[in-house]
Amino acid sequence: MDLRRDDFKRSLRAPAKLNLFLDVLGRRTDGFHDLETLMVPIRLADQVSLTPTQPTAQPGEIHLDVHAWWPVRAASQMPAVPTGPDNLIVKSLKLFQERSGSNFGAHVKLVKRIPMAAGLGGGSSDAAAALRLANRAWNVHWNDDRLNELAAELGSDIPFFLSRGAAVCRGRGERVDRLPPLPHLYFVIVKPADALGAGEVYTAHDSLSGQTSQGVGGQLNRLVASLYRGGLHDAGAWMHKRLQAAASILSPCVEKLRRVFAEFDFIAHQLTGSGSAYFGVCRNAAHARRLASILRTRQLGLVYATRSCQ
Repeated sequence: MDLRRDDFKRSLRAPAKLNLFLDVLGRRTDGFHDLETLMVPIRLADQVSLTPTQPTAQPGEIHLDVHAWWPVRAASQMPAVPTGPDNLIVKSLKLFQERSGSNFGAHVKLVKRIPMAAGLGGGSSDAAAALRLANRAWNVHWNDDRLNELAAELGSDIPFFLSRGAAVCRGRGERVDRLPPLPHLYFVIVKPADALGAGEVYTAHDSLSGQTSQGVGGQLNRLVASLYRGGLHDAGAWMHKRLQAAASILSPCVEKLRRVFAEFDFIAHQLTGSGSAYFGVCRNAAHARRLASILRTRQLGLVYATRSCQ
């Protein structure tokens, strides 16, 4: 996330993420699932801007304006971005007010480019950006540990987005182990018209027999080692996508994308998160642009050529 300040307004880029590895280790007593995942931030990003309002006797209001930058051809297929209490930015800032005791309010502008219900983490990234901005703009100045604790209450992916770079995340996703900077990775992403909710995908996963973790011990370590060596083809062999079978049951688009991606010379390809977005790993930027151009002719959905970022 890159912080910009213009008078009282502060802005941050809120990047999307891809899961190069995702294993579901089991269902927990609290209803969540224990995970092991390698997440990488990418250049596809929203932008969150926050202008503080003066404190009052009661916690100030949180006003959110959303400007969605969807391609015209896809705008009619996109769900409306909520601006009220259901939006994760609003939830995050209200909880932050409550826990910090701050009575500041905020005007927040969200420029939305990351598709929703795609497994790309857009809502979580937006919430993390809003927390970082409010922490400074409201003069709270919590340290990273306190922000992470709050973020973990709000959503499993939010702690990942509070700082830079790739990370291995465990627990329900809130235990974040940062990795040294990885070499740049290049991707093509397709977001089909179908939208998938994480809850329904995990429910479908639980209903499948034999979906507990088997046979992937050490695979994540081999993937990370291959990425640092620059061995992309080896890395592709170690990528893992535990939720893809469940997502395919709920959305025929997932299996269709798997078949289409298999026609091309991607190093590897799979679902990200709980879907519905699907991505392929490319050799370099030119390779990504070429394959993205071809896939756009297939009318599969929104197509992005992008790369990892720190």
